[in-house]
Amino acid sequence: MVERFAQEREEQMKITFLGATKMVTGSNFLVEAAGKKFLVDCGMYQGKAELEMENYNPFDYNPAEIDFMLLTHAHIDHSGRIPKLYNEGFKGPIYAQKATCDLCGIMLPDSGHIQEMESEWKNKKRLRKGEQTLPPLYTAEDAIDCQELFVPIKYDEIIQIDENINVRFNDAGHMLGSSIIEVWVKENGKETKTVFSGDIGNNDIPLLSSPTMIEDADYLVMESTYGSRLHIKNDQKAEMFLNVVSETIDNGGTVVIPSFAVGRTQEILYELNKIKENTDDPEFMRKYKTLMRVPVYVDSPLAISATEIFKQNTDLFDDETKEEMEKGDHPLDFPGLKFTPTADESKALNESNEPSIIISASGMCDVGRIKHHLKHNIWNPKSTILFVGYQAPGTLGYSIVNGAKKVTIFGEEFAVKARIEYIEGYSGHADQEWLMNFVYSFISKPRHIFLVHGEEESQEVLKEKITDGTEIGVSIPEYGETYELEGETKLVNKIKVRKATSLRQEVLARLNKLQRELVDMDASVKQDVEDTNLRDEDMFRINEKIKDLEKQILNIIEG
Repeated sequence: MVERFAQEREEQMKITFLGATKMVTGSNFLVEAAGKKFLVDCGMYQGKAELEMENYNPFDYNPAEIDFMLLTHAHIDHSGRIPKLYNEGFKGPIYAQKATCDLCGIMLPDSGHIQEMESEWKNKKRLRKGEQTLPPLYTAEDAIDCQELFVPIKYDEIIQIDENINVRFNDAGHMLGSSIIEVWVKENGKETKTVFSGDIGNNDIPLLSSPTMIEDADYLVMESTYGSRLHIKNDQKAEMFLNVVSETIDNGGTVVIPSFAVGRTQEILYELNKIKENTDDPEFMRKYKTLMRVPVYVDSPLAISATEIFKQNTDLFDDETKEEMEKGDHPLDFPGLKFTPTADESKALNESNEPSIIISASGMCDVGRIKHHLKHNIWNPKSTILFVGYQAPGTLGYSIVNGAKKVTIFGEEFAVKARIEYIEGYSGHADQEWLMNFVYSFISKPRHIFLVHGEEESQEVLKEKITDGTEIGVSIPEYGETYELEGETKLVNKIKVRKATSLRQEVLARLNKLQRELVDMDASVKQDVEDTNLRDEDMFRINEKIKDLEKQILNIIEG
């Protein structure tokens, strides 16, 4: 009787949320439908060291029992655990847009190389402490081996997985090859359609088409990264960027841009080219000419390889870019653009005294060549560190953006004397307005929306926005929750063995909040201390409070 009941329950389509729940990384969703088990994405957790340790946890399913995977795009927070999944038994096909397959062919081995290097470094520390060494999450070779599973798919074609499951990949406009995936499932004599948004692109990103609007769905699993925010307008971004660059160059300094160098970099340069063609402002043209007379270095081997993949997939570019290319103006080739693939070429950039623009990874300044460029420029008041992307709490980039006076790079302390700028509007993610446009675009509205891939605060704001503007039910799943998609959406299970994961996430969220508060307190206290009119008793009181806080933190650490 129990066995029959279990079989009956299995006939209902279910989704279990196993990543990107109340956070922006680790995308991983298990779908059980029509007698099959399949995954949408298998991404890596990124950010704090404690969060990244989640990547080493076993999967909450048997990888060998997964029939296939649908991959929305190549970003590591969506694809980064695929080699681990492969090593643990998954051998089914991975359906992804062709450009996504191409990009995973370079990004996953690069990630594997990073895992090997980090493992080697961490194991040296473990050995010194007499602790057991740990293997890397996976190796570059593992990442190469799993490429045999990838099946390239074109946009806009309905693909029959089996007699009961069909899928279609649509352009998400987020990055090259990014997809919004429609899934049709025939079960119990009827068809249900679920849409997985992946990451929805910002409107009018240069090179890329705008996100596809989907006409109908029964259920929608939707990202919510910027669910509570609006991006600044494109013309404002370009003008801000141009002002920062021209002023730095006029001052004889170097502009260092921490960034994933393909996509966002080209967006900046493309926008500037467009503005140049449409402006009569002589001051603007002077600034533009200042920009054009200095070399622009793309200092990232991965970005160089990715640029080649962009050039091989020009069919995915938007119509405007294609028209310009037909006229001989390739957006990824322009005077002054130089690539530095070797370590020696990268080092040489910091030996020159000539003004330049250096675009280097990583975007949050935690690993890679960018740390060398910061080491040589962050102390120089002539130079500018220009951030164009999100900085996660706990990263070096976050500290710099939030006003740190001193930072430690490669074990050496540096005073932050360079100009620090942050242009917030450069993003591959849709803001609140465009997320709502995506919801409103459905002619036949979803019965229910699940918000994923966003911080909880952002998700709550977006949920309220959706429920106020529509009659659609909205859920914000927690890790391990299983929802049954039959009529009224029902929460039918929650994985108990990973309760620690949810608690860990809560702890990390509280630590992140505390860190932000400490940064604010630091600035406030320093301002008070520098006040020459501050009374001795006030100074004594501040000192005692700091000592008490210091003691509490040490007690927590020592445990």
